[in-house]
Amino acid sequence: MAVRNIYLAGGCFWGLEELLRDQPSVVDTEVGYTGGENDNPTYENHPGHAETVRVSYDDTKTDYPTILDFFFRIHDPTTKNRQGNDVGSSYRSAIFYQNDDELNEAKHLIDVTNKSGLYKDPVVTSLEPFNGFYEAEDYHQDYLRKNPGGYTCHFVRTDKSLL
Repeated sequence: MAVRNIYLAGGCFWGLEELLRDQPSVVDTEVGYTGGENDNPTYENHPGHAETVRVSYDDTKTDYPTILDFFFRIHDPTTKNRQGNDVGSSYRSAIFYQNDDELNEAKHLIDVTNKSGLYKDPVVTSLEPFNGFYEAEDYHQDYLRKNPGGYTCHFVRTDKSLL
């Protein structure tokens, strides 16, 4: 097994984690903060950081585009700095790419999503270079498993792949 990580932000990290963790070939998920201005951010102090999910997956069984395809189907990538009731740059839609191949794949998936007709407005997901991941506090990890009735605004908008 060859494990790779992908870093995705799409609103509150609880709902993203819950849906991404059950995808085939995903071996682990963790929630945290990425893309901000300070080291060792916390929930109370994470300026510029997005609530992010680190998705670890077996790249012998799935690939980066397949994970991105699902990501674009479980949150609204057309709302800037907002998902559901959550508003602010912490809740932006973002892909934190680690190399040029990931950047090019992300651009391609944005184009595919725009052409799919799934959303009436254009995708505003930002593509940001990965600059580190800071694990969120323990009470955020696996939140919806610990709190089954907890808040989420994430759901599968279509079972049909965009690819």
